[in-house]
Amino acid sequence: MFATILALIVANSPLYELYHHLLEMHIQLGVGDLTIDESVHHWINDGLMAVFFLLVGLEIKRELKYGELSTVQSALLPAVAAVGGAMLPALIYWGFNAGTENMSGWAIPMATDIAFVIGVVALLGTRVPVWAKVFVTAIAVVDDLIAVLVIAFFYTESISMVALGIAGICLLVLLLLNYRGVNKISIYMVIGFIMWWAVLKSGIHATIAGVVLGFVIPASRGWSLDKLKEYAQEGFDLFKQAADDDMPVTKGQALHHMEETVTHAESPLHRLEHKLHFSVYFLIMPVFAFANAGVVFDPEVVGHAFVSPLTWGVAVGLFVGKQIGILGFTWILTKLGLTDLVDNKETWKTVYGVALLAGIGFTMSLFIANLSFTDFEHLEFGKIGILLGSLVSGLLGYFVLSRQPEYGADTQQPFDVPEGNETEVQPG
Repeated sequence: MFATILALIVANSPLYELYHHLLEMHIQLGVGDLTIDESVHHWINDGLMAVFFLLVGLEIKRELKYGELSTVQSALLPAVAAVGGAMLPALIYWGFNAGTENMSGWAIPMATDIAFVIGVVALLGTRVPVWAKVFVTAIAVVDDLIAVLVIAFFYTESISMVALGIAGICLLVLLLLNYRGVNKISIYMVIGFIMWWAVLKSGIHATIAGVVLGFVIPASRGWSLDKLKEYAQEGFDLFKQAADDDMPVTKGQALHHMEETVTHAESPLHRLEHKLHFSVYFLIMPVFAFANAGVVFDPEVVGHAFVSPLTWGVAVGLFVGKQIGILGFTWILTKLGLTDLVDNKETWKTVYGVALLAGIGFTMSLFIANLSFTDFEHLEFGKIGILLGSLVSGLLGYFVLSRQPEYGADTQQPFDVPEGNETEVQPG
């Protein structure tokens, strides 16, 4: 949020020329035919955002393997709600822009910014029940998967088969490493970098390489629980020996042993996810926001924006399309008896608030806008629509959920409990 505000201030101040010059500076990496010569803006959108999409890939795989998307029953509600929340905004945008030159931006209002949504939910604390936090996170993960597929299939230009072949070989090597149970993250990252380079050269958007790499990172730890216990006990014994001055074991050796235990207690997927969270959320996303949210509020451009179907297609798509899509599809599934949601007023208020928050499309929408338009005016119209739709969705979603009562530990259950399975909650 701070980076967005700063970008808007800089873009509308005497610093704009410096801001624009900095983003358009070219950085060259490589030699000969393997050289990549791109502007700082492109390095941010194609390079740093590939790391963001790597984290997206890890989160999607985790949810599919262990989380809310791991079974058909648990995945049905958030998956259907996410599909509704992607289809309706695209249809609304189409309704505003059918037959115009703006149609390449149809996917802009489809996306939800998971980081912004989770940030707002965190600010609301216990006014959002645990089930709703899980629900909105699962929706955002499916939404990200839809966005990745849309980028792969609809925003790819000419394809270099040689570069794509190299990327395919890298993928086969990564799959082989996964199959052989190789748990060293650095090996995956080196081959993943080569795959990213090849995908970038192929013409397919380079961020797809990040998602694919996330999917091939092993999600199972290399050691069994018994081996972990045995190794941890050995480490504890080494600490006791290190305390004895007559023994040749040092505390450093004991610490190294325990570090190995901790490393193998987590899967490579979980380890990498934890390592990336801080850098992605507090470095990459703010840098991306600063580079892409700098809308110039030129009176003439703004005046044209507010009469442009492009701007309103994006804004209305995010604000109206998201809430109708998610709330409507959730309601249909519930009425058909395909969910276990309690059908009462409080539940639907919470679902409505969550659906509103899903209209915050910021990061992903800006990303797709940059893929959709190359001319300044259309891109600015898209950005204004994104800022408008996301701002209204976020503020209204926060207001609706802030009016909810605080939920205690014994009021977090959103689902009907089958008769005979009630659990008595004891005081304390």
